[in-house]
Amino acid sequence: MGIIMWTLIGRSAMNIFQREDSQFFFMRIFVKYTNPVIRIFRFITPSFIIGPLVPLYVAWFFYMIRFYLMPYLLGYSVMGMLSFPLESEIAQEIYRLFGKN
Repeated sequence: MGIIMWTLIGRSAMNIFQREDSQFFFMRIFVKYTNPVIRIFRFITPSFIIGPLVPLYVAWFFYMIRFYLMPYLLGYSVMGMLSFPLESEIAQEIYRLFGKN
């Protein structure tokens, strides 16, 4: 879920500099892998949201699910940034590489 959320955010950020139909390799990858997710959420996406912000809107749903629903379902007693497994793994690796031993 974290990878999907960050990929949607990346698509929105790339869309600031590139069109969706751009031939730039990374933009094509972002569009190719996020379009199916955006199609799934099409029925709850309001029509007044402009096209470039739709991926960010869908990413917000993934954030809410990851932040509130998943910790509750998995039995975590604490919610916060490091309760996200993807971000927790990245933070631990950064601490290991650059932190004091």
